[in-house]
Amino acid sequence: MLQIRDIIWRLLFIGCAAAIQVEITPTQGEISVGESKFFLCEVVGDAKDIDWYAPSGEKILPNRPDIFVSRSDETTSTLTIYHANVDSAGIYKCVAKNGDKEAQATVQVKIFQKITFESAPSPQEFSEGDDAEIVCDVISSPPPTLIWKHKGSKIQFAKDVRFKILDNGHLQIRSIKKTDEGMYNCEARVMARGEIDFRMIKVVVNVLPTIRARQSEVNATADVGSSALLACDADGFPEPTVTWAHNNVVLETGDKYSLNEDGSELVIKDVAKVDEGEYTCIAKNKAGEKAEEVSLNVFVQPKITYLNNQTAAEFDEQVTLTCEASGDPTPTISWSFENRVFAEGQQASWTRPDTYESLDRNIVVRSHARVSSLTLKNVQFTYAGQYLCTAGNSIGQDDQHMYLEVRYSPKIQGPVATYTWEGNAANISCEVEAHPGASVLWFRDGLQLPSANMTNTKIYNTPTASHLEVTPDSQYEFGSYNCTATNAMGTESKEFLLIQADVPSSPEIQGVEPFSSTAVVVFGEPDSMGGVPIIRYRVEWRLPGQQWTGREYDADDATSRITIAGLKPETTYEVKMSAINGKGESESCPASTFKTEPVREPSAPKLEVKVQKGGNSLKVNWIKQDDGGSPIMYYLVRYKARHASHWKPEIRIPNASEYVVLSGLDWNTEYEVHVVAVNQQGKSEPGTVSFRTATEPTTVPDAVDGGSGLGTGAIVGILIVVFFLLLVGVDVTCYFLNKCGLLMCIAVNFCGKAGPGAKSKDIEEGKAAFTKDESKEPIVEVRTEEEPVPNQEGGGPTEPNETTPLTEPEPAAAAAAAAAADTDSPVVNLLPSAATNSVTESFSAAHGSPASESTTLTTSPTKAAPPKSSPQSDPVAQSSSPTASTQPDVGPLVDLSDPPKVLPVSDPAPPVSEPISSPSANARGPQSQREPVRAPDGAQSKDSQVDGASEESPNAPCTDPTTAAQTDGKTVKDDSTKGETEVKNATAEVKTVPSEAPQANGNESKA
Repeated sequence: MLQIRDIIWRLLFIGCAAAIQVEITPTQGEISVGESKFFLCEVVGDAKDIDWYAPSGEKILPNRPDIFVSRSDETTSTLTIYHANVDSAGIYKCVAKNGDKEAQATVQVKIFQKITFESAPSPQEFSEGDDAEIVCDVISSPPPTLIWKHKGSKIQFAKDVRFKILDNGHLQIRSIKKTDEGMYNCEARVMARGEIDFRMIKVVVNVLPTIRARQSEVNATADVGSSALLACDADGFPEPTVTWAHNNVVLETGDKYSLNEDGSELVIKDVAKVDEGEYTCIAKNKAGEKAEEVSLNVFVQPKITYLNNQTAAEFDEQVTLTCEASGDPTPTISWSFENRVFAEGQQASWTRPDTYESLDRNIVVRSHARVSSLTLKNVQFTYAGQYLCTAGNSIGQDDQHMYLEVRYSPKIQGPVATYTWEGNAANISCEVEAHPGASVLWFRDGLQLPSANMTNTKIYNTPTASHLEVTPDSQYEFGSYNCTATNAMGTESKEFLLIQADVPSSPEIQGVEPFSSTAVVVFGEPDSMGGVPIIRYRVEWRLPGQQWTGREYDADDATSRITIAGLKPETTYEVKMSAINGKGESESCPASTFKTEPVREPSAPKLEVKVQKGGNSLKVNWIKQDDGGSPIMYYLVRYKARHASHWKPEIRIPNASEYVVLSGLDWNTEYEVHVVAVNQQGKSEPGTVSFRTATEPTTVPDAVDGGSGLGTGAIVGILIVVFFLLLVGVDVTCYFLNKCGLLMCIAVNFCGKAGPGAKSKDIEEGKAAFTKDESKEPIVEVRTEEEPVPNQEGGGPTEPNETTPLTEPEPAAAAAAAAAADTDSPVVNLLPSAATNSVTESFSAAHGSPASESTTLTTSPTKAAPPKSSPQSDPVAQSSSPTASTQPDVGPLVDLSDPPKVLPVSDPAPPVSEPISSPSANARGPQSQREPVRAPDGAQSKDSQVDGASEESPNAPCTDPTTAAQTDGKTVKDDSTKGETEVKNATAEVKTVPSEAPQANGNESKA
């Protein structure tokens, strides 16, 4: 800015020749008292002298302390006013001279008083009920306007007449209350300058104490070294101080008395009868004082003085227990046994020293003065144990135990019958109660065990029982066993039976609930368990007149429904059941007939939610239900926040997936998820689940859990180093095994070497082997752009749930598949790969989402079981090409040299055929590498990205050869004599690659 101004002045100087012009910046100034400010005088033209003049007209000298003048250069001079006061106001003049030429400029300086609070103390204290005057003294020029506020709002003087602004600006509150306490805002304003300032004043209202004794009367125990606690609670503001007085003497902490920190509790040590009387609690603060009386009553605590243990023998005539106690007032004495106080009619009334007896007169309680006795007649062994005598009065009680020992002969308990079977060990338990302890012996047919005739028995003894382990080898071991227990009081014997277990009876099928591809069998437990628990149930089903297909299910107490799967829609089946225990399997119950439902939409999947680590990511699992008789093609997942009106974009998940992970969700938000199963008949009802995400954490987890102390940069550096070492390891491995990679390029281009293992001899041997094997046919590579039409006949087998048995292929279906394979060559129908490790989808506001949110969805890997009857898997599907994930748009290589083999499958799906390549396809050299496989574009989800192919890809659903040929319009014929392959498809691309013979070293057959 100054540069532009200088240019303008210089132009004016050139235009006006030698004229002098002066300008002061700023042109006027307002300074608050005590503040400082400077003014700049700029001269255009040659000026030898630049001087400043005060309002009084005298020249301002450079050495003045309050006003300072300095010349920066030939054209500028600065006037600085430090700590301005009222005398500094006026018109200041800047004069520039050059010989007889002179120019000047003036500036008017105004001095004003800012808002200044001279007195506004905080806090200001008042007593409740007084007329309070809140002081706030403010000065300014011109005088300010005062505004009072309380609790953030302007005080309405018209509404509350207790508030008033006095002439001096103070705020008056008449009869101030505790509710008037708080922060008051004294705000000053000067309208002329728009200036405002305020002070916050804390108003404190002191309240007269109130006092309340916790107990108006306190009972204390004397002569036992106990203490008495007298307490009172005092309220008030400020917090009152509490003191205690007794007989007009203030009590202080010492040997006899002790006070807590606030004085509200007085402890009288070693209470004696002379300490009885009135004690005064006094509370005092700035507002005044209050007092309260507390009475101390001194009593003697009960104490049991006599109670001894007793001993008796079973069937004795009687035994008497005696309990004596002392105390003031006279204590009452009660008896209890095994947490049971004797009921009315057994317990004496302590108001009358009479005798009371129980209804059977076996328990008698007598009391007189301070003595109580408990008499037990016709002693039984169950009377033994601890008895509790309790003496109590109005101030306390005393408890003591005594033990009644009853000596009795052995008592044998335990189940009489034990079930087992030949070869299975069983324990016969003889539980003995005796005092004193008893010795136990086992007998069989009068012979003590173990004996020479019973070598398959073992005896295990514990303090309370004896266990006889018998492993029966024949029918002889079953029968009666004798347990005899003996002690000093007598002997007792008991017979135990070892019974041979039997298989259970048949369960009863009460009904069948059929669906399209599954059925629920409802059954009742067998009438007879055979003596041992049922461990499994066998369920068998079949088409009328065909072989049975079965599966076993574990049994538990709640098992009454079993689901069978893999059924055909709208088909009649027979089902029967049998029960299995440790002995064996029961007979099957009569078969029940049912008919499955027609093909329909699938049942809604069951959903489960599991919170992932982090809190705002959740894993949604679903359990497949009945597929409606048509294979599940895919699942549709959608979700939204509960309060949102629009759903997130719908996500299509492959049929083999079992879960999806929702990431990047909002914190502490309730979400709703719908999952729909889709087959060719339509969509199921949605399976729904709701959940709420966790609250957003406020701390860094690593810091809270005590991390390793590594910074982010160090962790990133370590990851880079590990990644680099991994790349080097992969390159070296490729160099030695596959003759590729960076090292291979360096060896070939710079050293002229072909790498280890690449010998001409091996190549020649490979060519020789290829020449000798004349039966090998060319390999045909088929690239197709058509989208296979999914249907019931061409779909994969129905995915079983947790209780679905694996069914065997039916002869009729296998024969039909074999007949179809004899007339038509197999055609590979490339369905979308279901063996993906993960599927990631990202959504943003551009997809129509109501809020910008990034969500990651991860699906589960395929868990399809391989075909049971397949002699070998497809080598093309099993080979894992390194470019499988990066170049998925290439068709598969199909070796048509061998005759096709039909793989039988279970009833729910038509026969499936897979191309079986020749052995040379598994041991191909570097030149026999094939292009990776790409699924049809239409069969993949547009929102899914396959990260990598699973090794289980041969298990992916395949199509029926005949159906696939009709759907895709492609037919592949194999002629073993001519070695020609014909592909009928206008859009298909066929590429023939010679098949390589197996290499000698074996390193050339890497996938």
